[in-house]
Amino acid sequence: MKFQEKQYMVFTIGILRKVHVMRITLINPPYPPSVHSHPPFIPLGIAYLAAVAEKAGHEVTVIDCQAEKLTYEAFRNRISQTTADVIGVTATTLLYKSAMRLITIAKQVQPDAFTILGGSHGTFWDENSLKEYPSLDLVVRREGEQTLIELLEKLQTKSNLSKVLGITFRDGAGNIVRTPDRPFINNLDELPFPAHHLLPLSSLRRMGKILFPLISSRGCVYWCDFCSTVRMFGRAYRMRSPKNVVDEMQLVHDKYGVDQVTFYDDAFTVDRGRVMKICEELRARKLKLMWDCGTRVDMVDRELLQVMRDAGCFAVWLGVESGSEAILGAMNKRIKLNQTRLAYKTAHDVGLMTIANVVLGFPGETEQTAWETIRFVKELNPDDVGFYVATPYPGTPMYDQVIKNGWLRVTDFDKYDTAGPTFETPWLSMEKLAQIRYKAYQQFYLRPNYILKMLRRGGTYGISAVKTSAAYALRAMGLRLS
Repeated sequence: MKFQEKQYMVFTIGILRKVHVMRITLINPPYPPSVHSHPPFIPLGIAYLAAVAEKAGHEVTVIDCQAEKLTYEAFRNRISQTTADVIGVTATTLLYKSAMRLITIAKQVQPDAFTILGGSHGTFWDENSLKEYPSLDLVVRREGEQTLIELLEKLQTKSNLSKVLGITFRDGAGNIVRTPDRPFINNLDELPFPAHHLLPLSSLRRMGKILFPLISSRGCVYWCDFCSTVRMFGRAYRMRSPKNVVDEMQLVHDKYGVDQVTFYDDAFTVDRGRVMKICEELRARKLKLMWDCGTRVDMVDRELLQVMRDAGCFAVWLGVESGSEAILGAMNKRIKLNQTRLAYKTAHDVGLMTIANVVLGFPGETEQTAWETIRFVKELNPDDVGFYVATPYPGTPMYDQVIKNGWLRVTDFDKYDTAGPTFETPWLSMEKLAQIRYKAYQQFYLRPNYILKMLRRGGTYGISAVKTSAAYALRAMGLRLS
């Protein structure tokens, strides 16, 4: 499972009743300056939201500040050129302050527009958000497609919002009202496919390609203590049907000429039989698409991985998290090191690329356990790795633990990028953790055998890995010269 907040302002579709057309502007905020950031990618949650709103007959505009590289001043000019009844901004924890700055600007430019915050951070920071930012009118919590449609109807008729499930807002007296959570949607096939046509696709190319993300399920059967995503989408594992999934793959292939997609599911292989059927459907259609996915090491086997490989899968992201049994237990990860070893060996045997996701600095981590993890990753020999610093996202048990023990040192959410430490425990200092993380990357990427392997592999991943190795080599030389 990927250790990262996935960027969702996912508003789930329900009963679509005809209402008068409303003008909606949906916004993907920029990364804070001077922090670790990923290349721009399709904001899948916004794309779903736009599709739902369009299906209900509303006019939708999308502003993707990341893809379009918009500064705050450029955004001010851009938003002033639109007229919106509703302005919605999505935010993970890292993007929260940027999102709220955009909402403040939008309210200044269009004071009559109704402003909404969606996404994982708002879900768990809803009352705080309304207290901190007067320009914010309402927070949509968790999934929200159904919430959005009902909310638009209420706003159109100027009706009371207190009956809309899954929202937090101020009433007429300025009091904060938090309605009960909305039940999760069970039939994900009801969702229209993402509205890619509203996105600045030409600005999303990376190395000549646009990597189209898909999500074929929501929720997770495991609740690792560092993950906010599973708490956003629930513990029940809700799945799209194999046909529905492949229909979307077919659509992006035929309409946009896509030859590669990536699944954003937290654990793609939870239902082994469904994955087999997806692969069967892909082979039956002779759909020539490469794809990758992420999953748990205890949810794969040789037959399944071979079938996936034969159906176009070329890479799997497998959650390693730690090379210490003790830390895995503290994380509530519920895997053993030998399961991880077997999963990586099997994936390599069938010809799949592997990407390791690792969490350093979880409460209880020591210098010794961190180095156990680094050595374990080198033993697994994945094709790429992400060494992420344990980050206490609101809504997670890890956040509660860090706050309870008084370990939090960084409260600026602009720094919550999983690249730098934000809390300090009695077992490991922030300075030492940062040093270990850098050395972990340096040791991984500067192995001669690794560089040669990735040169031979080529392709998007191979080229990217070699560039990363070169960057660490140059940095290492610079450090020695100084």
